[in-house]
Amino acid sequence: MFSHPPKRSGLASGPLQNPVQLIRAITLTWLFAGQRSDEIARLRVGCIRWQHDGFPIPGDSGEVLARDAVCLLDVPTHKTGTSFTKPVDPLLGQAIGAWQAVRPAQPLMLDPKTNEHADFLFAHRARRVAKHYINTTIIPMLCRKAGVPTADIRGNITSHRARSTIASQLYNAKEPMTLFELQEWLGHRTPEATTHYAKLTPNTLARAYNDAGYFARNVRTIEVLVDRDAVASGAAASGEPWQYFDLGHGWCTYTFFEQCQHHMACARCDFYTPKDSSKGQLLEAKENLQKMLGSIPLTDDERAAVDDGQAALDQLLEWLTDVPTPAGPTPRQIGAPATATLLPIVDLNARTPPCSKREPC
Repeated sequence: MFSHPPKRSGLASGPLQNPVQLIRAITLTWLFAGQRSDEIARLRVGCIRWQHDGFPIPGDSGEVLARDAVCLLDVPTHKTGTSFTKPVDPLLGQAIGAWQAVRPAQPLMLDPKTNEHADFLFAHRARRVAKHYINTTIIPMLCRKAGVPTADIRGNITSHRARSTIASQLYNAKEPMTLFELQEWLGHRTPEATTHYAKLTPNTLARAYNDAGYFARNVRTIEVLVDRDAVASGAAASGEPWQYFDLGHGWCTYTFFEQCQHHMACARCDFYTPKDSSKGQLLEAKENLQKMLGSIPLTDDERAAVDDGQAALDQLLEWLTDVPTPAGPTPRQIGAPATATLLPIVDLNARTPPCSKREPC
């Protein structure tokens, strides 16, 4: 609340006793300026300036559209530094301009921060707004009008809430401010102080995680044929093959194919059927086959074989030489060629939707 002179300066305690232009200007300054309450209380007359293409223009100029003009706010010497200028929303500048247009002349008053006499913007009837006015009058009035409580899960809604909120929004915007840009906008002396405001929202974190492309890099898809007749007849339950993973050059019937260490470079064990064999051709001629896509996680070595070419593939094949296949023997024992073909994979981002039924060849 504001007390009466001579003890301290302040506006009338009831908002209705003050001009509506003053109340609106203080409210929008609190919401959009990102300044502390004492800095808002110490703003000077003429703290708003307008620019277009780097040149100053009058605030009431009709020659330039509001969306093209930049509104600048001059912040006085404050808690952690000297005076500085920052861009703010034009709505704030228009509200302050409306108040200055009707503001009565006020006597100069002492600024205890700088020990100089200044023409304070938010002053009425020779009383300067106190820094507690936002907490004790503006916030309760807004909450009452909106029908919301003055406290939430984070605690009481105070004058500092708007500063932290707009800082977080600027840091999480579609084209966000950098940490150092946000530091300058908030008027912090060091970036360490700004990190308390630069909190990532869950949406921003989710977008960054998606943009990192972890699953796009580490998971690929492979075409799979499902024998619906084998499933419906119960043959699959008795151990008959019912899934056929497309290796490009053949089919793999190993049920846990995605766990096979040789799925990127098939060693052609007993689970393998070449496409050019009679068995492979009979399979493709069958009806009631459903074509689907299966997800295949890749190790770092397998991803390198996909991305880095033949040298990485040769290194992968050398490592797999003595690794047992699902059928038991190792590639060395099977005599698999060193030039085994990589599994044809489909990128998750470019895959096509599966069809409902595979037509016979």
